[in-house]
Amino acid sequence: MRAIVVTKQGSPVSPNISFVSDWPDPSEPGPGQVLIRTLASAFNHMDLWVGKGIPGVPLTYPRVSGCDACGVIEAVGPGVDAGWAGRRVIVNAAVEVGAPSRPDDPPGSTLAPAYELIGEHHHGMFMERFLAPAANIALVGESADPAVAAAFGLCTLTAYSMMVTKANLKPGQSVLVTGIGGGVAVAALAIARHLACPVAVTSRHPWKLERARQLGAAATIHDTGQDWSKDIRSWTGKRGVDLAVDSSGKATHLNCIKSLARGGTYATPGCTSGPDAATDLARIFWNQLRILGSTMGSNDEFREIAALFRAGSLSLPVDNVFDAADARRAYERLEAADQFGKIVVRW
Repeated sequence: MRAIVVTKQGSPVSPNISFVSDWPDPSEPGPGQVLIRTLASAFNHMDLWVGKGIPGVPLTYPRVSGCDACGVIEAVGPGVDAGWAGRRVIVNAAVEVGAPSRPDDPPGSTLAPAYELIGEHHHGMFMERFLAPAANIALVGESADPAVAAAFGLCTLTAYSMMVTKANLKPGQSVLVTGIGGGVAVAALAIARHLACPVAVTSRHPWKLERARQLGAAATIHDTGQDWSKDIRSWTGKRGVDLAVDSSGKATHLNCIKSLARGGTYATPGCTSGPDAATDLARIFWNQLRILGSTMGSNDEFREIAALFRAGSLSLPVDNVFDAADARRAYERLEAADQFGKIVVRW
């Protein structure tokens, strides 16, 4: 079977990528599983972490990454409705892991779910066939472009769970998105526009700001390391934004905190510039700000975003589509961070 393989751990990742035709075929689907024939797979920043190594996660090599795909269900396992066979789907890579119940544990009503990720903890979707839990699949429609559908899943789910479910974003509220161009940031822009929220974005690259304006960003800030919170407050008539979506972390956290309105929310799904950010606790308590961490999302949320995709209400831009055999070039583009939107491979 054809697959895109990380042959060994290292940085940069792209020299360690190999396209093979002899990767072992998947087994028959077990209880609660489906077998998917891949039409297209999409890249996430996680694919670089899998290549570099993830602290605390024991990874063995060679291994197959890939957290997003669109494909057709070829077979279903015991207990799965036969009506899934032949349908075009996307897959939620986040598989919830249940914790054992202990007799002295307090109520867990405020606990967040723990996830293992297809493509990180387990071999992923950069192969022409793979097994997935039936609970984690959602229909995209038989006419959906596989590349566009593959690009949609994990980043949109991450942004939707963070912004809509957890931050409770309301139509018309103002939103700040840092580092526009990456998958989650572009998804955040799309979701905010879907909710009729005015959006300001930042980037180090003027051409990415222009692309964001074309997608509906109302304000753009060229981030050269300056304190741009004054620009955000000026844009909002000194009020500040209701929600700041920041996947950069150290380089942008304090500017985001200073950009928030009273009662506003700082939401982080990642920290690509570093985790050890300086903050302003006085501003946080005085302005009654909320600090929110979020990662991935539930299967119910995944089905909600899939419904929006099928209705034509929400999608993400595709940066480039490569043949699977050209996977090393796709990894090179991901490592260069020159993309706007999602990088996809077709099978």
